[in-house]
Amino acid sequence: AEETGASILIINAQLKPRQIWDLTEMLRPFGVEVWDRVDLILKIFAKHASTTEAKLEIELASVRHMGPRIFGMGMELSRQAGGIGTVGVGETNIERMKRHLKEKERRIKKKLKKYQKGRELVRKGRRRKGLKTVSVVGYTNAGKTTLLNVLTGRKEYVADELFATLDTRVGQLYLPGSNTSVLLSDTIGFIKQLPPELLNAFASTLSEAVEADLLLHVADAADKNFLQHKKVVEDILERLGLQDTPRLFVLNKIDKMTKTQMEAIDRRLHNEPHIWVSAVSKDGLERLVEEIER
Repeated sequence: AEETGASILIINAQLKPRQIWDLTEMLRPFGVEVWDRVDLILKIFAKHASTTEAKLEIELASVRHMGPRIFGMGMELSRQAGGIGTVGVGETNIERMKRHLKEKERRIKKKLKKYQKGRELVRKGRRRKGLKTVSVVGYTNAGKTTLLNVLTGRKEYVADELFATLDTRVGQLYLPGSNTSVLLSDTIGFIKQLPPELLNAFASTLSEAVEADLLLHVADAADKNFLQHKKVVEDILERLGLQDTPRLFVLNKIDKMTKTQMEAIDRRLHNEPHIWVSAVSKDGLERLVEEIER
């Protein structure tokens, strides 16, 4: 850290509270902050949150992540706070902090409930109108929002970066064969080793996927790790209880691939049905729409 003039040390793992505390104490004289993997994900989430709901969900995840850490903060927080003006004689700073975080979590959850109720009303309205819903899921940066935009004509923010989408976006997709429309929704991108508290915190954002009639699992086929990413997404869908929801496996970004590369992937996927598309060049989109309709 001294050699490079670094101000933050990021450990690519979920650290125990005591480990974070010890590292922070060790590096404090050098003015270096210590983050673990969850801290980094939360910072990226915070950067992209645009709606009040997404900001509340990040705040909730942060509070839950911070909670266990206060136990690992050693003697700094465990001094007794007795005497006049304190809340309960002899109550430790740790106990006060725990109570404060619990109360904060309760307040955030109460606010989030209002948004969840609103979403449920919208979904009930859709069901009354007989509107089917399709949810786009996949590893972060697989091109989900670009695909949503090109299929529905929306102009949502697209970027070549992690977690560019945190809020659910919904657009209408016209199905020419049956002269009907379905609702297409985008969700937050998944990532390996996604801690359960982050998944839980984004319950309302992910509720669009949970309630969907069909899942479009979009993968970046040009990424050499896409099969590992595919497994990560499937595991998370199972954690959300969605293993039985009908799904289409969509291989995106064929504009970045050669015919030989595509043939090699076809062989590796054996008999597993999949659709090749490019959200950028629009190749394969007609077939995708037909498959969604089917």
